[in-house]
Amino acid sequence: MPAIDTVRIQLPDNRTYQIRIGSGLLDEAASWQALPRAAAAVIVTNDTVAPLYAERLQAQLRAVYARVDLVVLPDGEQHKDWASLNRICDHLLGEALDRKTVLFALGGGVIGDMTGFAAAIYMRGVPFVQVPTTLLAQVDSSVGGKTAINHPLGKNMLGAFYQPERVIADLDTLDTLPDRELRAGLAEVIKYGPIADAGFLCWIEDNLEALLSRDKAVLGYAVRRSCEIKADVVGQDEREQGLRAILNFGHTLGHAIESGLGYGAWLHGEAVACGMVLAADLSHRMGLMPVEFVTRLRTLIERAGLPAVPPRLGSDRYLQLMRVDKKAEAGAIRFVLIEALGRAGLHAVPDTLITQLLADHGAA
Repeated sequence: MPAIDTVRIQLPDNRTYQIRIGSGLLDEAASWQALPRAAAAVIVTNDTVAPLYAERLQAQLRAVYARVDLVVLPDGEQHKDWASLNRICDHLLGEALDRKTVLFALGGGVIGDMTGFAAAIYMRGVPFVQVPTTLLAQVDSSVGGKTAINHPLGKNMLGAFYQPERVIADLDTLDTLPDRELRAGLAEVIKYGPIADAGFLCWIEDNLEALLSRDKAVLGYAVRRSCEIKADVVGQDEREQGLRAILNFGHTLGHAIESGLGYGAWLHGEAVACGMVLAADLSHRMGLMPVEFVTRLRTLIERAGLPAVPPRLGSDRYLQLMRVDKKAEAGAIRFVLIEALGRAGLHAVPDTLITQLLADHGAA
């Protein structure tokens, strides 16, 4: 069993919180000590995760809180919307829960984002704790305080920066994760290598089979290193004024794929994986990286069982969707591109180059 690791995020104004990573954390009393004090806690989860883990989390929290409620939402990216957000708020208001109430997000990125957003807006802010149960959430979405819901015109366009009190990443929850979800989570792990740590990219290439076979020690290192990189970036740029944008490598085109196909048709990690392949190609076409890097990343994406070929939506539709991206400025589409292995930056890319890229990849 891998050791329990702790990664700390240090934010401005002496704000800080802990990411706890290891096996058996759901049933370990130490993980649930020193939580925010309140009369009530509310676990927000979905109808897939609730039967697996909700009762175990409730048992731990009942030792801390006099009241522990459960809100169960439908599973899926297509439910990351106002209706689901309102179901959380309806429960909080309907039960007259006060502003010290602590929310616990038990699930993947969708649950984490919506619970965090609800925590940010209920009575102008109540505390919340992330309990991620997917690889993607453990290595990325549960860390850093981005919360949001989707809008039909764009992914994650309505939200707030709002940090959790703690992140508890129990590796054992990955045992019940479907293979497709595990592979989708690996896309976000792979992302960290090109943008921040060339050595980590080599490690992923060498350990991919062990990751896919769910070796706990290997998964534990992948989660820890991913969180370390993200903690460093978020600590320098909490509200994405500059550096934090590099964490969106592959996301400009990835979000367009998710919106264009309809939320849930492709998993977030699948869309990001494909987006990374095209962003790598753009990095080459912009004169930043050799073509060998494009081949290397595509090979790794394909080895992970992730898509490298974008769906055919048409250039005009892609351009329309990418102009809604939060990184766009004054109508110009900006991509996170790789400038050197382990270093990334934000670059405006001409429409003509994007159109040619999409045509060459069969998406126009």
